[in-house]
Amino acid sequence: MKTKAVRIYGKKDLRLEEFELPELKDDEILAHVISDSICMSSHKAALQGADHKRVPDDIHINPTIIGHEFAGVILEVGKKWQHKFKTGQKFSIQPAMNQMGTLNAAGYSFRFIGGDATNVIIPSIVMEADCLLPYEGEAFFPASLSEPMSCIVGAFHASYHIPPGTYVHDMGIRKGGKMAILAGVGPMGLGAIDYALHCDRKPGLLIVTDIDDTRLSRAACLFTPEHAEEQGIQLVYVNTGKMIDPVKHLRDLTEGKGFDDVFVFAPVKPVIELGDAILGVDGCLNFFAGPTNPEFTAEFNFYNVHYAFTHIVGTSGGNTDDMRESLKLMSEGKINPAVMITHVGGLDCVVETTLNLPQIPGGKKLIYTNISMPLVSLYKLKELGEKDSFYAGLHEIVKKNDYRWSLEAEKYLLEKAKPI
Repeated sequence: MKTKAVRIYGKKDLRLEEFELPELKDDEILAHVISDSICMSSHKAALQGADHKRVPDDIHINPTIIGHEFAGVILEVGKKWQHKFKTGQKFSIQPAMNQMGTLNAAGYSFRFIGGDATNVIIPSIVMEADCLLPYEGEAFFPASLSEPMSCIVGAFHASYHIPPGTYVHDMGIRKGGKMAILAGVGPMGLGAIDYALHCDRKPGLLIVTDIDDTRLSRAACLFTPEHAEEQGIQLVYVNTGKMIDPVKHLRDLTEGKGFDDVFVFAPVKPVIELGDAILGVDGCLNFFAGPTNPEFTAEFNFYNVHYAFTHIVGTSGGNTDDMRESLKLMSEGKINPAVMITHVGGLDCVVETTLNLPQIPGGKKLIYTNISMPLVSLYKLKELGEKDSFYAGLHEIVKKNDYRWSLEAEKYLLEKAKPI
C-alpha cells in the first residue's frame, strides 16, 4: 500500500513524499491516520536531525516519519494481534514506550510509523509496550490531543512533596495548595489550567502568568475565575511583564508564604528563576518546557534547597497510564482539549509549519493528513471566507462554538476539503 508522509532526512530537511509501505508482517498492524497535532518536540527534532536523542543516526539513508500526536483507524491486523485489535477500530498511540535501554518512539525513530502520514505500519514493539490504545470517541482530534494532555497529566503526577521529618516522596501536586503556572497561556499551559481545574487532586489557589494581555484575556474567557470558584479554586491571571517586582507581587498573593507547586511552561532563564524565587517551604518547581539548547542553564537558590527544602523535577512526555487518564477525562467531558487548537491544515503544510513553529502565534496546529490545505488560523476563517465559500462555511461552525474546534468542524473539513 502507498502512503504519503513527511520524513526527516537531516537538520531542517523535511520532505513530503509518496512511497510504498512494505508488506505487512504477522506481528504488525496497518493503520490509516486521520489527524495529528504538531508538537514543539517535532520542531526540535527537525532542527537537530540525527543529533536528537530519539532520531536514528542514518536518517540521511533511512528517513523516518515525523509526528507523534496522532489518531486514526486500523485497516488490517497481523495474526499475532488479532485477539486484541480489529479492523475498523479507532486508535491513539502513546509514542513514549519507555522501553529499557532505548528512547525509540513513533514520530521520531521509525521508517513506517509517524503521525504526519496517510497510512502507517505499527510495529510489534508498540503493542508489546501496550501503547496502541483503542479509542471510542466520535471525533479524532481529541485522541490526537490525548498525547500532549498526557504530558500535562504526567507532570502533575511527577511533582512531589516531603512530609516534615520523613524521607517519603508524596507524589503529585499538593492538594488544596498554592500553584503557579508560569508562561501558562500557550497551548500546553491552557491544557494545564483545564486539568488543574478538573482533576481529582486540585490546588486551592491557581495563579497563571504571561506577558501577553491578548493571550491572558483568551485564557480568562476559556477558564473564568467564576468557573474556577465553582471547582473550589481561586484563579488569578497575572501579566508579569508589567510589574517592577513580579516576585513580590506573586508571593504577596500567597500571603508571603510562597507556592507549593510551580510549573514553568517556557524554557526561558528569567522565567525559571522567577519560579525558583516564588517557591515556598517544600516547594516543587516542575520544569515542563524542554529547551533546544543542550547547554541551557539557569540559576537556582541552593540556600533554599538546604533550608527550605525546595526542589525541582522535570518530565518529558507522559506514560500510557497518563494517556488513559486523559482519554477518560475527555470521554467524561471533564476536560476539553479543543481549547488548545488555534490552527488547522492539511498534510502539505506540515513541513513549513514544523520548521517555523515558534514563529507562528497561537496554540496547537492540528493537521488532517488526508487533505490538502494551508495552515489557517480559526480567527482568520471569516477573512478567507470572503473569497472562498469553503472557509465561509467552516467559519460559521467555528464561530458558533466560540472559535473552538469541534466534531462538527472536523466532519465538515473531512467531507469538503480537497484530498491530498
